[in-house]
Amino acid sequence: MYTVTKRLEVSGAHCLTLPYESKCTNLHGHNWIIEVTCKSMELNEAGMVVDFALIKSVVEQLDHKFINDIIKVNPTAENIAKWIHDQIPHCKKVSVQESEGNIATYED
Repeated sequence: MYTVTKRLEVSGAHCLTLPYESKCTNLHGHNWIIEVTCKSMELNEAGMVVDFALIKSVVEQLDHKFINDIIKVNPTAENIAKWIHDQIPHCKKVSVQESEGNIATYED
């Protein structure tokens, strides 16, 4: 099994839709640290699981953006992780660190 992991930091803004009162329903921003792990039993024709540049291009769609306009669902860290996962071939795990001590992970 081959594994590749890429870690990036992006800055963006969002506001959450929540069924309770929270300051997170107001527009605010984060410097998210995002870690993407992809796995495959075989390498592609270029000798890679997936090109690091492809991972970067997916994650950078969120950089300096209003995340609500990009992912089209309530932009929780959990939903951001799933959105990234679904766009990258062979992706097995995405962790989104919203702030120190707050990390959401999606994995299949």
